[in-house]
Amino acid sequence: MFRTIQNYFNKKNLKDERYSYLFDNPVDDEYICFDCETTGLSVENDDIISIGAVLIKGNTIVSSEKFVKFVKPKTKLQIEAIKVHHIREMDLEEAEDIDNVIEEFLKFIGNRKLVGYFLEFDIAMVNKYLKPKIGIKLPNKSYEVSAIYHDYKIEKIPQSNVDLRFDAIMKDLQVPEMGKHDAYNDAIMTAMMFLKLKNQPKVKIK
Repeated sequence: MFRTIQNYFNKKNLKDERYSYLFDNPVDDEYICFDCETTGLSVENDDIISIGAVLIKGNTIVSSEKFVKFVKPKTKLQIEAIKVHHIREMDLEEAEDIDNVIEEFLKFIGNRKLVGYFLEFDIAMVNKYLKPKIGIKLPNKSYEVSAIYHDYKIEKIPQSNVDLRFDAIMKDLQVPEMGKHDAYNDAIMTAMMFLKLKNQPKVKIK
């Protein structure tokens, strides 16, 4: 109910009716799992440098339906961020403008539900560019994998502390490791974690 009310007011701020499809009811059992790499960890002061996303349809990761884009940032890459994702300024010389990438990203995700790890940050980064452009924040329903995992584990061992680190969840769910801190690879691994959880008998994805 709260989300419905929130989206009602969000839609009233839409500047461009071409994007009204974002508020349509999503297709059942279709999700977009996405991840962003950034110049740093501040939504206000840092920029997106890459977005990786993949379609989940039913119990299948449709790897042919993917979105991989590099973005030329307006802010300087932070040293600590480079140590994590290994993307340097010279690697972004042929990268695209964020306005074009955001438009393409919206077309890719449509009104589908969103999945991710540390998803609140990634959505906030997208909204940073989206709101000035078309007046709204992403209205898509979203699912945080670490939250789903927490609820799944706490049901089994109520008194324990649940390790929500990316590597720990992967290991526990027996998800194969790909090259980490690459936006597309992270999206694929997160999608695999999501499907493992989604198919657990007591996990309900609404």
